[in-house]
Amino acid sequence: MARGTARYVCQECGTTYRKWAGRCENCGAWNSIVEETPGPQAAPGPGGARLTPGTALAFVPLDLAAPDRPRWITGNAEFDRVCGGGLVRGSAILIGGDPGIGKSTLLLQVACRAAAERRCAYISGEEAVEQIQARAARLGLADAPVRLAAATDVRDIIASLEGRDAPELVIVDSIQTMFVDTVESAPGTVAQVRASAAALIGAAKRRGVVMVLVGHVTKDGAIAGPRVLEHMVDTTVYFEGDRGHQFRILRSVKNRFGAADEIGVFEMTGQGLVEVANPSALFLADRAPDGGDGRVSGAAVFAGLEGTRPVLMEIQALVAPSSLGTPRRAVVGWDAGRLSMVLAVLEARCGIAIGMRDVYLNVAGGLRVQEPAADLAGAAALLSSLGDSPVPHDAVVFGEIGLSGEVRPVAQMDLRLREAAKLGFVEAVGPARPRRAAPPLPETPRLREIPHVRHLVPLFGLEDGRMP
Repeated sequence: MARGTARYVCQECGTTYRKWAGRCENCGAWNSIVEETPGPQAAPGPGGARLTPGTALAFVPLDLAAPDRPRWITGNAEFDRVCGGGLVRGSAILIGGDPGIGKSTLLLQVACRAAAERRCAYISGEEAVEQIQARAARLGLADAPVRLAAATDVRDIIASLEGRDAPELVIVDSIQTMFVDTVESAPGTVAQVRASAAALIGAAKRRGVVMVLVGHVTKDGAIAGPRVLEHMVDTTVYFEGDRGHQFRILRSVKNRFGAADEIGVFEMTGQGLVEVANPSALFLADRAPDGGDGRVSGAAVFAGLEGTRPVLMEIQALVAPSSLGTPRRAVVGWDAGRLSMVLAVLEARCGIAIGMRDVYLNVAGGLRVQEPAADLAGAAALLSSLGDSPVPHDAVVFGEIGLSGEVRPVAQMDLRLREAAKLGFVEAVGPARPRRAAPPLPETPRLREIPHVRHLVPLFGLEDGRMP
């Protein structure tokens, strides 16, 4: 057996170099290139071919009926929803999130609920068994039949998956602490993370075990380690949330067995993470549609769509005179680029002189809006603050704004309207319905069609670009 030559691998992006360098040319990170020595390799034969012959593949016909693989219901409805309706046997799930956001707490609760019908194991490489037991006692889950272990050797974990009483659901916290003894590098490096994940995922698929891997995140919010890690798993989930708010969002960005961009909403309490069945009502708890606190300028209710779930949330805006040469642009929960685009459209297409004013925009509740359908709601909140005229308290707003000022249709309009009707909203401001769309349902709010954003300006007393 011949030992491979040393190579230099960037610990941020996984790029391989023949010699050391101070800066990675691919990702631009400094001092991230580390020397790694690959394991022993088989000696090549004549012509560069290996001496050991391979094994012929067993091909199957295309029309072979796939075996029925029912989903496992863990009992945590929000977690099951993000996973596509439950866990699939032999699948691998990668969950990432900021430190202290609640990943370990959520997975411990999922394991304790699923342990009522399945054999579950929780393997920690960061905490001792006593620490996990103490957390379970605080959450009132100490009686759950979950198997606990503290280990970092992948070989030992795979050996524990053998036998008739082997666990069916395995949670590994976290993949950055695991190591494979055949790789000569420290745990957490690109080579160790890739090798450990490949070994665990391969063992899970061979034995039909559901493998849940916890991953650390970088300062940019992406899962640390090689980018190929997200391609190796079946489902990639991010746990999001602001520590200043009690809400936590579990968002699926990749799912081979369900819809991507699905979200689950949790509330952080003293008893752990509590599922939120109706997030729209919770996010709008301080803004009742019957008046009261809803009569405030600069606030618009946006009828959004997260995956297949409609969610109503409040977008708040404040436009104030600026004392600086360069006005402030502060955005929380929305894309700053889309805010700049909306401001440019309002000034260029509608004559609204807003460029020399400070603009603050916030999505209430700690949510983060990613779909372009929030453009019209953001514009309504900005115009409402500028004209000091409240948006109607019983109206929701949605629609995408183009660069020419046109309001473009968005997906699943009827689903958004039905969610608004459940919470008592009677009017909706949005784009015109497509000609081929079905007629509106009788129980949905009345839709006020806005073909161009300039038709939104007169609602707030800002006609012809005149300032209040």
